[in-house]
Amino acid sequence: MNRLVGKIAIVTGASSGIGHATARLFASEGASVIVSARRRDELDALVDAIARDGGTAVAVAGDVGDEHLAQRLVTTALERFGGLDIAFNNAGIVGPMGPLQDMAPSDWHDIMHTNLTGAYLGAKHQIPALLQRGGGSLLFTSSFVGHTAGMPGMAAYGASKAAILGMMKCLAAELGPNGIRVNALLPGGTDTPASITNAPDAGPEVLAFVENLHALKRMATPEEIARAALYLTSDDASFVTGTAMLADGGASINRT
Repeated sequence: MNRLVGKIAIVTGASSGIGHATARLFASEGASVIVSARRRDELDALVDAIARDGGTAVAVAGDVGDEHLAQRLVTTALERFGGLDIAFNNAGIVGPMGPLQDMAPSDWHDIMHTNLTGAYLGAKHQIPALLQRGGGSLLFTSSFVGHTAGMPGMAAYGASKAAILGMMKCLAAELGPNGIRVNALLPGGTDTPASITNAPDAGPEVLAFVENLHALKRMATPEEIARAALYLTSDDASFVTGTAMLADGGASINRT
């Protein structure tokens, strides 16, 4: 407990799933949290829940692919709390699944806009604030898809998530001398509203298939992935940078 006391953190994609669980965990560990997503009502409910638990949070709604949002998030951290120590660029979408040759360019651009451009814009504005603090932690959500595994129908998603890893490694080398650690978290299948297992047309066979991909034969809860994010952003990982850390339940090594 209290691993983030005195820290100020930004968490994107916080209206549900991994971002929601991570925001609550960061706040419970003592951080002041700026939460962001497109859905204002869900963000307001999250801020209220954090306050009821004794934590501190403020919501800033918007699209991570909009540079004005990236600026507003950092400005809010500076004006409301006095700085920025942690940024978890977590917002992402899977997008339409199917053969690449059937994908509309607009769908490709939507996936890249949220997953990759959103991560770039976030980092662009977060880095100067982290430098002002003399260091900090910059964390991106990537995926085992496009890194240790290829999944049919997910070429655009895999490309966006693999590109994040290239950016992360270069930033880790660039910012390490300034005391900024840069890492990526690679979850496995996680039981969130965005999961394909929770799609309206997904039957029990979809859940069984996804669970069987993992060595643990189950999906993660958002809280389990949040604990991995807490490790990477806390001083527990003070000598960890440039790492693509799998929290994938063994999906990357499973062959059974």
